Amino acid sequence: MPNLARKLLIGAAVDGLIIQPLATKGQRAQSPVKIKYDDATVTSLPRDQHPDTSKPNSSFEAFGIIGLFTVSRLSYLITITGRQQVAQIRGYPVYVVTDVALTPCTSQSEAETAITHTSIQLRRASAERLVEETDTESEAEALPAAAGGEDADDPGANSDREDTNELAAAGERSSIAEDVFKRRGSYGRYAQRWFSQKVGMGGVRRAETAEAAGSSSSKKTATPSDKALSKTVVQEKVDTPPAPSAGESMIPKLLRMAHIWFGTSKSFYFSYDLDITRSVGSREASAANAPLHKTADPTFFWNHTILYPFTGIGDESLMLPVMQGFVGQRSFVVDQNPPQLDSQKDAVEMSDMTPSMHSDAGSPPPERASVDLRSSENKFVITVVSRRSIKRAGLRYLRRGVDEDGFAANSVETEQILSTPTWDPSSKRYSFVQVRGSIPLFFTQSPYSLKPLPVLQHSPDANFRAFKKHFDRMSKTYGSLQLVNLVERHGPEAIIGNEYQKNAEKYNDEKSEGSRSLDFEWFDFHSACRGMKFENVSLLLDTLGEKIEESGSTIETNGQVSHKQDGVLRTNCMDCLDRTNVCQSSFGKFMLDLQLKEQGFDMSAQLDQENSWFNTLWADNGDAISKQYASTAAMKGDYTRTRKRDYRGMVNDLGLSLTRFYNGMVNDYFSQAAIDFFLGNVTALVFDEFEATMMTKDPGVSMSRMRQLAIETSQKIAIEDDKEDFIGGWTLLSPHMSDTVRTFPFEEVVLLLTDTALYLIRFDWNLDKVSSFERVELSHVVGIKVGTYITSTISAAQTDESKNVGMVITYEPGKADVKRTNTRSLSTMSSSAGQSSGKNEVLDEPAPAPAAPSGVLNQGILSAIAGGTRTQPPRKIALKALYSHTSITEAKGVKSMTENEQINVIVSEVERLVLASQSPQDDDPGHSSIIEKGDIISLAEAKKSTGLFEQLGHSIKKLVWA
Repeated sequence: MPNLARKLLIGAAVDGLIIQPLATKGQRAQSPVKIKYDDATVTSLPRDQHPDTSKPNSSFEAFGIIGLFTVSRLSYLITITGRQQVAQIRGYPVYVVTDVALTPCTSQSEAETAITHTSIQLRRASAERLVEETDTESEAEALPAAAGGEDADDPGANSDREDTNELAAAGERSSIAEDVFKRRGSYGRYAQRWFSQKVGMGGVRRAETAEAAGSSSSKKTATPSDKALSKTVVQEKVDTPPAPSAGESMIPKLLRMAHIWFGTSKSFYFSYDLDITRSVGSREASAANAPLHKTADPTFFWNHTILYPFTGIGDESLMLPVMQGFVGQRSFVVDQNPPQLDSQKDAVEMSDMTPSMHSDAGSPPPERASVDLRSSENKFVITVVSRRSIKRAGLRYLRRGVDEDGFAANSVETEQILSTPTWDPSSKRYSFVQVRGSIPLFFTQSPYSLKPLPVLQHSPDANFRAFKKHFDRMSKTYGSLQLVNLVERHGPEAIIGNEYQKNAEKYNDEKSEGSRSLDFEWFDFHSACRGMKFENVSLLLDTLGEKIEESGSTIETNGQVSHKQDGVLRTNCMDCLDRTNVCQSSFGKFMLDLQLKEQGFDMSAQLDQENSWFNTLWADNGDAISKQYASTAAMKGDYTRTRKRDYRGMVNDLGLSLTRFYNGMVNDYFSQAAIDFFLGNVTALVFDEFEATMMTKDPGVSMSRMRQLAIETSQKIAIEDDKEDFIGGWTLLSPHMSDTVRTFPFEEVVLLLTDTALYLIRFDWNLDKVSSFERVELSHVVGIKVGTYITSTISAAQTDESKNVGMVITYEPGKADVKRTNTRSLSTMSSSAGQSSGKNEVLDEPAPAPAAPSGVLNQGILSAIAGGTRTQPPRKIALKALYSHTSITEAKGVKSMTENEQINVIVSEVERLVLASQSPQDDDPGHSSIIEKGDIISLAEAKKSTGLFEQLGHSIKKLVWA
């Protein structure tokens, strides 16, 4: 990170913002960390030295830092301003992030304005909540603590209530400084209006910020300090930022997405004391006292990239890892000697460790009337922790299948922990881990259909390489692997299901000595459960029960692992959401019964067999993962919650399908770009690219490798004469129709050069096959034009003359110039160049050739026949350089030639070989060069030819997608 940005981050960006530090193991920090503007220093000041005590209402306390990101010279700090305790693991609280603040880090004044506005909004929200809590205080006191009986409470939440009640009783209104130190920052929701306004170079415009604050205060009675502060904000000088670039125009949407994604979506979890990114079996005792950011599993460390600017600043308490997924907890009671059916006492009773994410946070379900347990009863706590992987992370149709490194989309590790409520070290703790993930093959599905057809991509060898990498890594991590495939055996899903099974069999056949085989079980969920008979999932348990029992659980006693789970169930359907969650909850219940039976409790003998506490927990888990991947709750959730299915569930699922359909077409493209950006897979340049195309590219696919493979494949297919010396190959853009310079869409093609000819290859990038190619003798080339090549004026990047360059090769068709088409290709070219160019050309068919096997490259049409009375007009091959710097290459640190350098290298090689292949016409050196400098399509010409319909279409698309 540049020194200037680093200074802004640690200094001017956050002066006045107090960050609650992480606790060190065994002790909690004595005072908050104050990030002070003093030549980029971070200090932990005594409370009486905090400037906030003399500047009321000018600061707010955050529960932690999620990270910092920079877009087009504008930096924003993300801090946690809202949290809710959802569980206690090993006696340590675990929180879900419920709100965040985004503070601009461009200048001291911008940061102060934003912090001031945030503190005002937090104070107002806190006052509103105080009124609500006062009305229900007596009722709330009668309820148990949100964390449940003997578990520790959220200190922030409790101190909030106690202190505000005292202040209310005294008739006083506290300052923000008092709120910070007495109430420890347990404020309400953060008002996002200040950053949802237009953004310029200097961050959020102060006038609009003040207007938002003023309009909000006009509806409520403001305190004198609030009024004075708002007046100060209004009187500040308003900067006039320069016109935003393409990337900057996306910032308001990016900020809204960041606020929703990190904050109000309630999908990110953290703990100050416990590494929640690792399961019980994967934790290392030697790392128990290490900082959390060093022990966190990189696979589940979601803010690792945006926390990077804080490394090396001397205070590791700021490095707070957050994990996306789900954490939920329930307590229940079981009886070794359950009463008879006529007993009034339930044998299994449920109490929430925390309120469900779907319930009112202030109204947890009531506990048992009595905390006394019979001698035959025991109380347990079940915790479900789902960890979403950052590898190939993203949204439904935009991240499917596998990438080249073997990482599958929507990979989630789910751990089910059984323990005592007090986490007594001498008692056994059980951990059962399952995983889910997309079928690890290259495939896509279109978002423009309710039930899209899966389309396999790339060659069988490329698929198997990625497949093998995926399961080699999983085997090393989890041991033996039981694959549970839930897709349909017939219909569209069978396409990908059959390939999955075929690759699993190949993996077992080619496995090395000592490695484990893949156990593959194909359970057609829709067929087996047709007619809403979801209870037929028990048939799958009958098949896999013995395997689950053999793998067992990880058992921990007195801090030591006495038995480790050997193997894991990997479950998938097409999305790995709905069917997967139903089956995983059944596997979890099966293992829970085994764990309790080992301790002398027979669940089948209990009176209450509905297990609503278990079903609700797993249904919440399914909804959480589904919202993060598909933007809606999970389907079939009614069965997961109640173990019953009726028409109302079907109607609800139809609504969810339509919502997913809309999000897949409209919202997901920008959200995917933002997710890739926050994870460090791309740079901020992705927003410039998004504005131009309204699409995003997959950073998990190495285009450099694909292009090299395409060049090698094209070389083998197109160059038939062994006597031709291969000079080089390049990938460029070319118009869809030949002999034109501007026909959309432009396609990425392969250009091959030998000592006697050049080849223009139309390549099928999905199938890794040559679609067609044209061969042109170098001796027929008569000229090359090099210059500006503007094909669109929609975005700033497309009008940059230094980046949009190309060449047009002109040649006179001859007898040896041929075009061949792969008859099996999905992108078969037009049968004649004359049809492509729109000209009426008379082309002679070649003499009949012997029949060739189907699918090979058959000779198509000779472009021309030399001699005779007929002559062909010169033809053109238009080529444009690919952008050398993209958001993906910049993120990976790939250095490449500029666009001009790419074109100059190709042109110089072609010219050298053309001149060598032609007989010199004269000795005049002035006529030796065939290169002409000049615009192919100038910027002015491109603007004239850009039609109103094209501009209107892009504007509408931008309005919808961006």
